[in-house]
Amino acid sequence: MTARHEEIADALRRAIDREEYTVGSLLPPETDLAAHYGVSRGTVRQAVAALTAEGLIGSRQGARRVVLASRRSQSFAELRSFAQWARAMGREATGQVVSQERRPATQEDAALLQLPEGAPVLHVLRVRGLDGEPVLLERTVYADWISPAVESIEPGCPSVTQRLFDETGLVLAHGEHLIDAVAAGARDAELLGVRRTSPLLRVRRVTTTRDGRPVEWSDDRYRSDAVNFSVHNSIGNNALARKPAG
Repeated sequence: MTARHEEIADALRRAIDREEYTVGSLLPPETDLAAHYGVSRGTVRQAVAALTAEGLIGSRQGARRVVLASRRSQSFAELRSFAQWARAMGREATGQVVSQERRPATQEDAALLQLPEGAPVLHVLRVRGLDGEPVLLERTVYADWISPAVESIEPGCPSVTQRLFDETGLVLAHGEHLIDAVAAGARDAELLGVRRTSPLLRVRRVTTTRDGRPVEWSDDRYRSDAVNFSVHNSIGNNALARKPAG
């Protein structure tokens, strides 16, 4: 027999998938959820803890829970959060900063991040892995207003998205993605452990807050033998999903 907190967790997952609670919005208070489902606050806490462990919601001390991702909206939630995707598969996400430096915003940086050209932006090259195996290179440019918070994060942090939420309350709510294929150059090949000119899946993305303020833009390159993308088409939904290769 399914435990009551598991039933409530599943009901909340479905509500998030239907966008009754959208990314960046708050869940109702525990007292309201307990009254709605006719259970104790302790049972609600168990249900909410399950969603927190899955990366669907986040919680800060003394604050209500915030929706961080939707299983249905994989193209915008999971693609920008490698750690959430890995956790959903039961895999361990790893990350390591290779280089990090402030530079004046180029014309491209300024256009994508809606900043004046020459504004100081933070460039970060990071290797991401699944269970310690490198599968992704992230070349990310952060807007000047969020750069100090990113710089304070330790180089081996597995989830920058989660850390920024924990420390600043920032929710990365929207993303635009362009996917194509490129050949691995010498640097990419070395960091990913593949041969030079090997095919890589490239995802160029711009991520914004809920009100549309750009936070970062990134050039992400995946090993093609580790990850693939699929599209599910229907009348009401065209969801792009990232999956392990195999």
